[in-house]
Amino acid sequence: MNAYRGPLIVIAFSLAGMAFSLTWGPPLQLEGLFEAWASITVAIVMQAVPFLVFGVLVSGAISAFVSQGLLRRITPRNDFLAVPAAASAGFLLPGCECASVPVAQSLIRRKVPEAAALTFLLASPAINPVVIVSTVVAFQGHPNMAAARVVASLFAAIAVGWAWVLVGHRVPMVGALARFGHSHSQGHSHGQAGASTWEAFRAAALHDLTSAGGFLTLGAMVAALIKVTVPGQWFETIGAYPLVSCVVMALLAVALSLCSEADAFIAASFTQISPAAQLVFLVVGPMVDIKLMAMQYGAWGRRFVARFAPLTFVAALFMGLAVGAVISP
Repeated sequence: MNAYRGPLIVIAFSLAGMAFSLTWGPPLQLEGLFEAWASITVAIVMQAVPFLVFGVLVSGAISAFVSQGLLRRITPRNDFLAVPAAASAGFLLPGCECASVPVAQSLIRRKVPEAAALTFLLASPAINPVVIVSTVVAFQGHPNMAAARVVASLFAAIAVGWAWVLVGHRVPMVGALARFGHSHSQGHSHGQAGASTWEAFRAAALHDLTSAGGFLTLGAMVAALIKVTVPGQWFETIGAYPLVSCVVMALLAVALSLCSEADAFIAASFTQISPAAQLVFLVVGPMVDIKLMAMQYGAWGRRFVARFAPLTFVAALFMGLAVGAVISP
């Protein structure tokens, strides 16, 4: 518990400060752009925190109480059929990005086909029930966004999985950490060896909350900064070029490395961007970002990341554009 005491104290004080500010006003009177930035940051974080907390609790429960052999038992032996089956399992076995790489490693060790395990890695954080509900709440004025996100993310995950069936055998999956004699998953808090299931649940939930909470706060701060400093005419300019705006939002998703349970509130805050560009942000983020690439490098090495990350980015961007063209007015 001592390892998590510091981050938990920071989170507790932050939430208490936000609640105080919303109830009695800010203790320091801010002016101008700084006041607007602080207000927008607090609003985004307060909207997203309940879904983030619920999401990490569900993810921790899955890590602690659901056997990772379950997916292996229900996965078809045929690689091409195993890919859509693994993608569909993301609806039933939700997980956060923090857990996705270690879980995929475990599935591969349990003889689940690599393509199926990687498909589950992409689909689970993107299409699980918590993400769907948070997207519905964030985009109350655009009810089709949640369905569009599920469809685009599911198709992108399956496309990457099928592509990996064809080319994956050419890519060695030997991680940087493995070359030093240990695995990333051995140091990860999910499913610690020798720990009780309740201890594993507590450790997994605390790890995900402290990690994802930091990225959420950073993402909210960046989104608020963009809203108060970037002129509205700039958004109108890139909005006139749909492809450019979608690529910009895709790159922003990669850079921010947000938790999928909360990223919908960040995307919804960009009100001057088209629904298609917002959708691209939601599809790309859970599948490829800086945090995930770092974890994948540790698990499977540089050559894997050099091939898998661009493949995933292109598939997610393309599916987001295709489905976004349907939902955009």
